[in-house]
Amino acid sequence: MRHCTATATIIPAQVAAYAMTKRFDVVIVGAGILGTSIAYFLGHLNPSREIAVVEQALRVAFHTSGRNTGKVHAPYLYDPKKKALTARASFHGYAMWEEYSKNRGLPFKRDGVVEVAMDADATGVLDRHLQWGMENGLGEDEIMLLDRAEMEKREPNVKCEAAIYCGRDASVDYAAFTRALGGDTTAAGVRFLLNTRATGISRIDDGWNVTLDGEHEVEAGLLINAAGGEAVDLAHAAGVAKDLTDVHFRGEYWRAPAEYSGLTHSSVYSVPARPEYPFLDPHWIVRSDGTCEVGPNAVPVFSPYGYTGRENARRLVPKMFEMLSSGARKMVFDRQFQKLALGEVRSSLSKSAMIGRVQSFLPGIDPGRFTERGSAGIRSSVVDSGGHFVPDAVLAPGHSSFHILNYNSPGATGALPFAAHIVGRLGAEGLLKNEMEDAQCGPWRFGEVAAHMAG
Repeated sequence: MRHCTATATIIPAQVAAYAMTKRFDVVIVGAGILGTSIAYFLGHLNPSREIAVVEQALRVAFHTSGRNTGKVHAPYLYDPKKKALTARASFHGYAMWEEYSKNRGLPFKRDGVVEVAMDADATGVLDRHLQWGMENGLGEDEIMLLDRAEMEKREPNVKCEAAIYCGRDASVDYAAFTRALGGDTTAAGVRFLLNTRATGISRIDDGWNVTLDGEHEVEAGLLINAAGGEAVDLAHAAGVAKDLTDVHFRGEYWRAPAEYSGLTHSSVYSVPARPEYPFLDPHWIVRSDGTCEVGPNAVPVFSPYGYTGRENARRLVPKMFEMLSSGARKMVFDRQFQKLALGEVRSSLSKSAMIGRVQSFLPGIDPGRFTERGSAGIRSSVVDSGGHFVPDAVLAPGHSSFHILNYNSPGATGALPFAAHIVGRLGAEGLLKNEMEDAQCGPWRFGEVAAHMAG
């Protein structure tokens, strides 16, 4: 199972001594941006409870939470009927991260985003996205449709038929945000067990035994599964969501040479070619420090840590057996999926194939000038029993446990309000009654955040 965290580090030897007799009221597995955000609110609402976050990495946000585009996404890509909770979290997450950045002195670059359409069919998609954005709370001064001439004035180096420009979009460093949040969470009394792997769980009458590093145990009155790429495995171990499985995709980036900095004012996305699949057409990304990248693609891999060929080879057989014995089997044999997957593999092997996608709307870039790869992050997408990708996050309560599955983009954007929503759900499910229902949590009152998420 997977985990990550903040400023305080507890090494395995300390865990051994600590775990022999320790019982926690709450154990959170995973210290990505969501697990850390959940711990943040729980720590402020429950000052006398013992709360721990277990993370196998040496620091928080080590995996996907710190290996992404760093965008604070505006909610215009999310259907307000099918993805209402995600859209709401994205909308309110923007304001919360902006406030937190001021509170903690962290960079928050409000640089906007452009979504481009290259033909008439894609222009129709822009109309739909504009409507979604406004239904999700964006104002007419924040999101607008631009024709070719208007786009040339705003971004003269970008070529397209039409575009959406949204000013409510920003660039940040989510790893830095999560580290700061982890420090604030530690100050609230939550313990982070870093460099510590949750290797198994077993049910007890009033909670769970959690095995750490294969040899030590702690007891948890409530187990919260925010384990990202291993969340489905942990849920299955708890007897939850047995009808679901997951598929892993590695998103890769190429760093643009310094000469291309300033080529655009904003990040530029193209209209998704296949929105029903988790394949992302590479974007032109302007980061918070002004550097630029192309990415990500979505290369199928066999491990939530499949950054290397060795790791993928190690996990290939058990992962394929799992997929072929679940609903993912239908997806694996779907010809459209196979075609798209091969295209993503090609984009990984060929720099020109990947950067060429961006070159279609940014013709001034030369793939030959790109010489340095950026970081790679892995997204785990949930597949249901019918072989379809689940479009939104899955929240699944169990015996003294709560499981967050399929929490993907715009996951970092919405992490704070989404975490508050989950904490509220714990009370509604009878899993945890918070000691303080409306505590001041840093710059926010918990009740106000929860009310925003209630709609």
